[in-house]
Amino acid sequence: VKATMRTSAPGSEARAPRRGLRGAAGFTLIEVIVVMAIVAIAASLVSLALRDGTQSRLDEEGTRLSALLEAARAEARASGITVRWALADAQASDGANFRFVGLPPSAALPTRWLNAGVSAEIVGARALLLGPEPVLPAQRVVLQLDDRRLVLASDGLSPFGPTAEPDRAAP
Repeated sequence: VKATMRTSAPGSEARAPRRGLRGAAGFTLIEVIVVMAIVAIAASLVSLALRDGTQSRLDEEGTRLSALLEAARAEARASGITVRWALADAQASDGANFRFVGLPPSAALPTRWLNAGVSAEIVGARALLLGPEPVLPAQRVVLQLDDRRLVLASDGLSPFGPTAEPDRAAP
């Protein structure tokens, strides 16, 4: 019979087999970061998809009108002719919403809004003066679609572009 001596020194006892790291409860930091990144990407995609359709259409009209006004302005300067942008009468027989008065037929530009229901108001004048002078007076036009408004303005030197609308007086 073999005698065994009992020891009580630390580390001398037989250890229970270690559980693997995978058996631990909870998530690793990497897993939490990956899930947070996926949630952030999904939330940003949803916010882009939920953008206001009316505002998007109005922004599109504003960008297009700015480009058309600058094209007419460039043509007026190059040709030395006076060009104005005016709103058409509601009873226009050709269905035009606006006109570029003074442009030659060879430089014809669109005369209708892309979206039905868009309206415009020229602030402080009957028409926008687009040339031929290189320096023009400050001008602004307000586009409206449903309850949304967009102000396009030029200080006379810079191109027409969106600007903050001045506060309207309370009724």
